[in-house]
Amino acid sequence: MLYYLFYEYLRKFFSFLNIFQYITVRASGAFITSLLLSLLFGSYVIKLLKSKKVIQVIREDGPKHHISKSGTPTMGGMLIICNTIISVLLWTKVLNRFILVLLFSTIYLGVLGFFDDYLKICKKSSRGVPIGSKFIFQMILAVIVSSYFYFFPPNAKFSTHIMIPYLKETFVQLGWLYIFFSYLIVIGSANAVNITDGLDGLAIGVSIVSYATYGIFAYVGGNVKFAEYLKIVYVPGAGEISVFIAAVIGAGLGFLWYNSYPAAIFMGDIGSLFLGGVLGIVALMIKQEILLFLVGGVFIIEILTVVLQVYFFRKKGYRLFKMAPLHHHFELQNIPEPKITVRFWIVSIIFCLIALGALKIR
Repeated sequence: MLYYLFYEYLRKFFSFLNIFQYITVRASGAFITSLLLSLLFGSYVIKLLKSKKVIQVIREDGPKHHISKSGTPTMGGMLIICNTIISVLLWTKVLNRFILVLLFSTIYLGVLGFFDDYLKICKKSSRGVPIGSKFIFQMILAVIVSSYFYFFPPNAKFSTHIMIPYLKETFVQLGWLYIFFSYLIVIGSANAVNITDGLDGLAIGVSIVSYATYGIFAYVGGNVKFAEYLKIVYVPGAGEISVFIAAVIGAGLGFLWYNSYPAAIFMGDIGSLFLGGVLGIVALMIKQEILLFLVGGVFIIEILTVVLQVYFFRKKGYRLFKMAPLHHHFELQNIPEPKITVRFWIVSIIFCLIALGALKIR
């Protein structure tokens, strides 16, 4: 909105408003706006949720010491989503097709997560929307998004190609299978972040690092000169995605202020589904799908430990880990929760730095 107001109209009268044409300026504005909104309204939201008895339901099969977390308000993800949307509406070119898809996906996943959390609170159970129904609604979004990018690709030349990182101009042509591939990306990333959200500050901290990494890829991938020099796929208009990402990071940092150990609020599924699903969609938009396995390396490890735990228990009759996902395994080894969280952040940073190396290593 500010872009259209200041750059498209008022710059005719005030030349200094030309700064609004620059993505870096608007990304900074989006970051600061969402951060300040989260910090300013965080305590108010916490009090409101407590007064409405929107309290986290602790898993019965989780670590026993998590019982001390009972009474902590949840659904804090609405703080991230609302502040992100406000900031995005202010600072992006809202009519950019990538922004429209991201806003739609944010609202869709936010509503799904809201009902999931709402049912958990009403039933006073850790089970909200039935798994089958939850999966179907995720599948609907994944099909919509993957079909859209199949018929209206970010880059027409590489519409159904996936780029192999670290190799010079090496692509794999998937054809119509690209729809199924992108479908798996969206579903997998949404659920991976959801599973990771089990310790104070863990999911949001790793998400911030992952989003920041893709923000860099979006910025250079949306610039024809940078993309050509770095030998990555050029995606016209992708620079606006970095402004959206800046808004998410600002809102996320503000939320982390209250979600850090000991957490005063939890994000709930309304936050984790949004953060995961949108991260996967961003990977599709900027044609860096394979790198998601590095950028979201911590999320991948977390969901793999759950899969392995189920497999070994059903097929072999024993548990591979003391408890899954992996962060609970470390908890049962009596490692302090803050230490586990920070170590996971460090691992995420390492993964993302390796991913960023793909910009130059060819």
